[in-house]
Amino acid sequence: QVQLVESGGGLVQPGGSLNLSCVASGRIRSMNAMGWYRQAPGKQRELVATITSPESTHYADSVKGRFTISRDNAKNTVYLQMNSLKPEDTAVYYCNAEGTYFTGIFAFQSFGSWGQGTQVTVSS
Repeated sequence: QVQLVESGGGLVQPGGSLNLSCVASGRIRSMNAMGWYRQAPGKQRELVATITSPESTHYADSVKGRFTISRDNAKNTVYLQMNSLKPEDTAVYYCNAEGTYFTGIFAFQSFGSWGQGTQVTVSS
């Protein structure tokens, strides 16, 4: 299968910035959509931003103009640059990826994977 590992979370003051990274590993054949979701305490997981191949991005209204999603296809990595952070951005941020991976020399299957999550806390 394909594993996702996030990094870059932490504690930041309101108005500050953080850059999240998510690296995918495994016998990846192709990577289609990659994205970031978040879940705050007591709330459902929600979409933050997605990026597909060819490059097309989509953002939640709450983060438009503040967050930027990007990807490095050669490194199977997706980033989320978060600027002008607000206390309401506090959540566990999860990486998600969909694509195909090799199960044999030529055989492949589709996958959809989640990372373990990284905590982002915005507080003074």
